[in-house]
Amino acid sequence: MNRNHDCTASHGVHRRAFLSDMGMGFTGMALGAMLAQDGIVKAEAPTVWQPPTGQPHFSPKAKSVIWLFMNGGVSQAESFDPKPALTQYGGMSINETPFKDVQNPEKLKLARVTVVNDANGQQRNKLYPLQVGFRKYGQSGIELSDWVPHVGSCVDDISVIRSMYTTDDNHGAQTQFHSGRHMLDGEYPTLGAWVHYGLGSLNDNLPQFISIGKREYWNAKDGHYLGPAHDAIPIRIDPENPLDFGKPAGGQSLDEQQIGFDLVGQLNRLKGVEYPNDPALNARIKAYELAFRMQTSVPDILNLNAETQETQSLYGLDDPATRAFGMQMLASRRFVEQGVRFIQVQHGAGGAGAWDAHSALKGNHSGNFKAVDKPIASLLKDLKQRGLLDSTIVIFASEFGRTPGTQGADGRDHHIYGFSVWMAGGGIKGGLVHGATDEIGFHAVENRHYVTDIHATILHQMGLDSRQLEIPGRKRLDIDHGKPILEILS
Repeated sequence: MNRNHDCTASHGVHRRAFLSDMGMGFTGMALGAMLAQDGIVKAEAPTVWQPPTGQPHFSPKAKSVIWLFMNGGVSQAESFDPKPALTQYGGMSINETPFKDVQNPEKLKLARVTVVNDANGQQRNKLYPLQVGFRKYGQSGIELSDWVPHVGSCVDDISVIRSMYTTDDNHGAQTQFHSGRHMLDGEYPTLGAWVHYGLGSLNDNLPQFISIGKREYWNAKDGHYLGPAHDAIPIRIDPENPLDFGKPAGGQSLDEQQIGFDLVGQLNRLKGVEYPNDPALNARIKAYELAFRMQTSVPDILNLNAETQETQSLYGLDDPATRAFGMQMLASRRFVEQGVRFIQVQHGAGGAGAWDAHSALKGNHSGNFKAVDKPIASLLKDLKQRGLLDSTIVIFASEFGRTPGTQGADGRDHHIYGFSVWMAGGGIKGGLVHGATDEIGFHAVENRHYVTDIHATILHQMGLDSRQLEIPGRKRLDIDHGKPILEILS
């Protein structure tokens, strides 16, 4: 060696230089770790923040999350927060009702809103009647829309949070709901990335963070400054083609693949000795190894025909209206069974999102709920029946709600001041309503929660303290952390 290292001293050789000189790849890395432990070579001080240990910070109540996100903005009034006053005063401008104060500028500080007046200064924003009936469900008697009868049958296992707000009044709010930051603030890790970053693997043959369904370009990544290793792996519900580059090229045999895999692995690790703190290289090595293992494990999970006909029917696989989303829900349950921690399911992506009912709200929402209501309820019932709901959080969310006033002839606009999400399982109380909006569903007026309170609640149940996950130089704002919604926790 042409370096002035004293190999006989217990504090002389830097580990990286030692391994580079030896050219020992993965074996050298293992040996170097042992030599450093014995004091023969000196382990270098890390140049970047080291990731967490993979252990929860305190005893968790949940092991997995199934994150159901409805792209476009679900109307709270026609789903989980019915407002009969909308029908009672339907067709009247807000100024003509007892609720004219809801658009007082002092109450609209959270984000931009446009109040349209006619020539006489009267607001033309008229209340839009409910487009569907509602009734009480379950022993808890929670009122929900007639469009969610199947989820309604599970309401005693659900906490409905009716007091959410956000600050982005366009569809960048999809990013905001996932990351807690307005998209104009820059790129920040999503909740799934934080869970992936904070906790170790439950199954080394499967990714711990997957995404199902189309994602728009503004909401397509997760890891950001945590690194690409913490992006969700996109999965298609197709056992023949579940992920990009998931099949060997040219009909290689398993033995041939193994030879190539071993060679590339050796080369990657040789380069990894030289650049041990390169997050892109580390992510690529991990992804390559995982992809090899996933070639058999993922198709096996996505073989939904392995389920009984009764189970397939439960999820609606025999009905064209529910088949696509039902397959996603059944696959989600099978992934949870095999130890996947965070499953992010997007429904209705494409442009602004399928739930973006600026017009024809009745047809839009009735069709969308027809597609998702039965499969989601079946997921809850199946998880519960298998003893998995106790350790799995299921959340139903959308980037914002929709206005109490009409847009055009028969639609509702985006609405950020008060909307609903619900959560179930993983130590979440059931049969509970938390928070409230005013009589027309305009403002969250009781127990208001910004979107990161949902994040904090999930992290709390997973045994993670977000402040212990902070990275030096990346100090997060207090609102980025949020606060757990303790009232809904058992």
